Amino acid sequence: MNKRARILAFYLPQFHPIPENDEWWGKGFTEWTNVGKAKPLYKGHYQPKVPADLGYYDLRLPEVREAQAEMAHNAGIEGFMYWHYWFGGGRRLLERPFQEVLYSGKPDFPFCLGWANHSWANKTWDSKDQYSVKKVLIEQRYDGEQDFIDHFNYVLPAFKDKRYIRFNNKPIFLIYSPLDFPEISQFIKLWNKLAIENGLDGIHFVGQSFWDKDVNKIQQLGVNAVCRVGIFDASDKIRGRLINKVLGKLRDKFKFTPLNKYEYSDIVNHLGNTSLDKKENVYPTVVSNFDHTPRSGRKGLIFEGCTPSLFKKMLRNAIASVGDKKREERIIFLRSWNEWAEGNYVEPDLTYGCGFLDAIREEVVEKM
Repeated sequence: MNKRARILAFYLPQFHPIPENDEWWGKGFTEWTNVGKAKPLYKGHYQPKVPADLGYYDLRLPEVREAQAEMAHNAGIEGFMYWHYWFGGGRRLLERPFQEVLYSGKPDFPFCLGWANHSWANKTWDSKDQYSVKKVLIEQRYDGEQDFIDHFNYVLPAFKDKRYIRFNNKPIFLIYSPLDFPEISQFIKLWNKLAIENGLDGIHFVGQSFWDKDVNKIQQLGVNAVCRVGIFDASDKIRGRLINKVLGKLRDKFKFTPLNKYEYSDIVNHLGNTSLDKKENVYPTVVSNFDHTPRSGRKGLIFEGCTPSLFKKMLRNAIASVGDKKREERIIFLRSWNEWAEGNYVEPDLTYGCGFLDAIREEVVEKM
C-alpha cells in the first residue's frame, strides 16, 4: 500500500477501569462515563456521540485492539501513537493496554509512544462540577537522572520491538509538554546515550507545540522535530486573540459563560498548509473534530459542523504541506483515533459510520 503521507494517530488507553479512577470518580469509571452522559448545550449540538462498530469497548479485550488495528490499517494509517503516563518515581497509569500489545505481539500493527507529561487534576475528567477549585490528583514530577534511567529501561523493550515506528532508524518518542519539563535537554542527551549503549541509533524526539509562537522555543530544547497542533492559533485568527483572552477570563470567573464555539469549516481554512508545516522538522496535525464539553461542560472547546468531507479537506491541506519533503519525513499526526470525550475521534459512530476512516483512505492511499 503506497501512501502520500505517514499518518500517526494519537491513541488514548483510558477505556478500562483502574483503581485510581475508581477512587477519584466512582467504581468502574472510564472515558465512556462522560461520553455516555453528555447533553447538548444548544439547539443542534451533536451530543451525545455514540460509537457504532466497536461499541462501548473495553481495551483489556484483545479482540477490540485487533479490530482497531485492522480498521486503521485499511484506512492507510501507519500506526498508533499510544499515550504513555510516567509521573516520576516509577508511577504509571493506564499502562495495561499497551503492555499487552507489546508483550503479546498482537496486533501486528506499528506503534510509537507519546509521553503525556502533565499532572492530572479534578477538572481533567469532570464536567458535572466544572467550576470547583482545581485539585491535583496526581502530580507530574521529574525526579532526576536515576528516574530518567528507570523510565528509559521501562520503554526500552518497546523501542526494540520490530513494530516500533522509526525515523532514520531511530524510534519516535513524542513529549506532550516539552516547555513544562525543566530538564528536558539533559533528559534528551541521556536517553540518546542510553539508546546507543543498547544497540539503537538514538531516539527521534518530537516536542508538541499548541502555539506557533512556541515552535522555535521547543526546537531550541534539543528535540529533533515539532508536532504542530495549531488549533488554538486557528481559533485566535477567527475570533481575535484579545477577545479570546477576555472570554477565557470570564469562563474562569463565572459559572455562566459564552460558549467557546467555532465552525469547523473556519478551523479548516485557518489550520492547514502553513509555511511552518512545510519545514522539514515540523510535523502538522489534523484534527478530527473537537468538542470537549462531555468533560468540561460550558467551558469546553467546540468545533461545530465537522463532517467527513470537511475533515478530508483538512487532511488534503496537510498532505500538500508535506508533499515536497522526503517520503520518510512526510509525517502527519492525527488527533485522534479515539478521544471520544473530546469529540475527537475517527472510529465509527452512529452519525457518520466509517466516514472519517473512508476520508483518510481516499486522501492518503495512492491509487494504483
